[in-house]
Amino acid sequence: MKKIEFVYREILFNVIEKNNKKLTQAYLANTLKISLSTVNLALKPLVKMNSVKINKNDFDVIDSKKILYYWASIRNVDKDIIYKTRVEEPVREIEKQMPDDVVFAAYSGYKFKFKDVPADYSEVYVYGTENIKNRFKENDKNPNLFVLEKDSAMEKYGKTITTANLFVDLWNLKQWYAKDFLKAVGGKIGRILE
Repeated sequence: MKKIEFVYREILFNVIEKNNKKLTQAYLANTLKISLSTVNLALKPLVKMNSVKINKNDFDVIDSKKILYYWASIRNVDKDIIYKTRVEEPVREIEKQMPDDVVFAAYSGYKFKFKDVPADYSEVYVYGTENIKNRFKENDKNPNLFVLEKDSAMEKYGKTITTANLFVDLWNLKQWYAKDFLKAVGGKIGRILE
């Protein structure tokens, strides 16, 4: 994930999970441990599309849906996959065997975050490290376990990704049931942002 995406994730985390629409660039840089210039670069397209308003000492989020859809359109989940393999077990068993340091994403992330699933699924996506190879051996079969590179800022959000991160990752998945999950998480976000 690009560092500018860290900025979008944190802005949307503040809006969706914390109901906070007023932030500072310094807060984002310090929280995410990135430079102010990276934060400024990330905000430029948001200002241009009128989704944030820069003030003298802070900025206001005025259209979070635009930020969400913009992030979804630039997100590249495939590029973040660092490991994939086939595990010949049901998804529930695969999820149970995950190391403690993973962050659940996509279908599993939705299930653990909202205690529900809008459709059956057969793939497990997690953010983690290549150490997972020790637990799930590599093979050439059709993969059902995908490990995306976990970034350093992700730890602060807990064992599942943020709601916005969940939305943008689901937006970019190819499985037919991704649409059902995307619609469900979109409905939850829509109710929050109304």
